[in-house]
Amino acid sequence: MKSDKQEERRTQIEDAAYRMLGEKGYAGTSMQAIARAAKASNETLYNWYGDKKGLMAALVARNTEVVRATLAETAANEPLDQLARLGPILLGMILGPRAVALNRAAAADPSGDLGRAISEGGREVVAPLVTSIMDRAVDDGALIGKPNDLAQLYLTLLIGDLQIRRVIGAMDVPTPEANQARAEGALQALHRASNP
Repeated sequence: MKSDKQEERRTQIEDAAYRMLGEKGYAGTSMQAIARAAKASNETLYNWYGDKKGLMAALVARNTEVVRATLAETAANEPLDQLARLGPILLGMILGPRAVALNRAAAADPSGDLGRAISEGGREVVAPLVTSIMDRAVDDGALIGKPNDLAQLYLTLLIGDLQIRRVIGAMDVPTPEANQARAEGALQALHRASNP
């Protein structure tokens, strides 16, 4: 299968997986149901993803790919400029419908499998990337503090309780302008906190 066709099939399968998660939750979602909904063969799903856990991990990885791509595009930027570009994109990803669907399904999953996949492929990937930016910012003198502490503070200032509020339906998807404003505020607060 050519790569464009394969990418199209992956998108169809992943779209079907999100639909199934929304309709049936993690426990009620099976590889067979996803294959039927995507009009794909079971063999294709198992060959590409291994099992349901592998498919869920792929969904999480696809979401975090936007963060990696942004960091790759901005690698030559000053660290604080890189954070300024990353913040609204990270918010858009974690507050968007796909991440919210995964988190809602994880909250209802008594096995904890989906929650672990989200943590391993999400925060445990993103936090070290943010820490590496903080390391550069400290080296450049733009921020003062321990890079890991600064990364945790930044993520807390940026995300706060927004993700939880989205997952429980207490807020709508924020606009790009709202994400931009939130990211700017988080960066300003980080700068003030690290430069007393």
